[in-house]
Amino acid sequence: MGGAHPLSGRIRADVPAAGPLTSLLRDPSVTDLLVNGREVWVDRGAGLIRTPLAVGGVDEVRRLAQRLAAAGGRRLDEGAPFVDVRLADGSRLHAVLPPIATAGPYLSLRTFRQRSFTLADLVAAGTLDAVGAELLAAIVAARLAFVVSGGTGSGKTTLLTSLLGLVPPDERIVLVEDAAELRPNHPHVVGLQARTSNVEGTGDIGLRELVRQALRMRPDRLVVGECRGAEVLDFLGALNTGHEGGAGTLHANGAMDIPARLEALGLLGGVPRAALHAQIAAALRVAVHLRRGPAGRVLDQVCLLAPAGPQRMVKAVPAWQRGTGAGPAARELVDLLAARDVTAPAALGVRR
Repeated sequence: MGGAHPLSGRIRADVPAAGPLTSLLRDPSVTDLLVNGREVWVDRGAGLIRTPLAVGGVDEVRRLAQRLAAAGGRRLDEGAPFVDVRLADGSRLHAVLPPIATAGPYLSLRTFRQRSFTLADLVAAGTLDAVGAELLAAIVAARLAFVVSGGTGSGKTTLLTSLLGLVPPDERIVLVEDAAELRPNHPHVVGLQARTSNVEGTGDIGLRELVRQALRMRPDRLVVGECRGAEVLDFLGALNTGHEGGAGTLHANGAMDIPARLEALGLLGGVPRAALHAQIAAALRVAVHLRRGPAGRVLDQVCLLAPAGPQRMVKAVPAWQRGTGAGPAARELVDLLAARDVTAPAALGVRR
């Protein structure tokens, strides 16, 4: 998906205390780096592959993990045997020490990409086809609220970043994230990042509070980097109060699982099931699902989220699917776009 950003190598080289992992962190093709005791595994977009890199014994790996954690301002020892921290180059580190890690220490590094990919880049890489890319661009132009779903490492953040780059330059994007990973190519972006508690167990600021603060910052597009808890209620509430065109990401095994996943998160906030589905139906219109297969990360489905049945429970109905094209909700999506003066891709095969 193109070459590395010119600053990428220098920034990654500035990660302190990376020791034997430095060369892999400098590699722009590496998205995930895992250390299982003495074993090192990397993901360059096609799944995890073991590398013969030597990292030493248990004590050496333990010291490596502690140096990286300390570089991010966090403690990692017997009293705090696991840590989740953002490093200087933007990478995320999660580390667990023995005896919690039975054959550890375990390190999980999600590297930070300095470059934002365009939809054309993603088409060239095979993540999208031309029709899928045009359809997603139309959804953004129509200011339809959407969620990008998929499994771990399926490319949710990469795709959402690309789509946010299509937002008109006179609109203000406010990002709310657990860890700042979204870097859209857009002239007016401001971000809020959650804060974990300090060593005394105080000072944490969660996503729910940040969503509330974001609403006071005059957002044209409110984006929650990843909905993983009760903050989904505040996000849905915001989209139901005139904040069109919002977006977020969500872990889900398939597009059909998105309503159940949203329901499970919303119930954490104590909202009754029927009221929660009413909120979802009014707030979110589109679900974009990615999957990861042998060929890499691909856009699998674009669905409409709509209430169905006597109980009006939200279901995901395919409007477009990779390989087969238009789905049962294609006509409704075309009409929805047209109502906002946006033309759907002619290649979708649905005419008004």
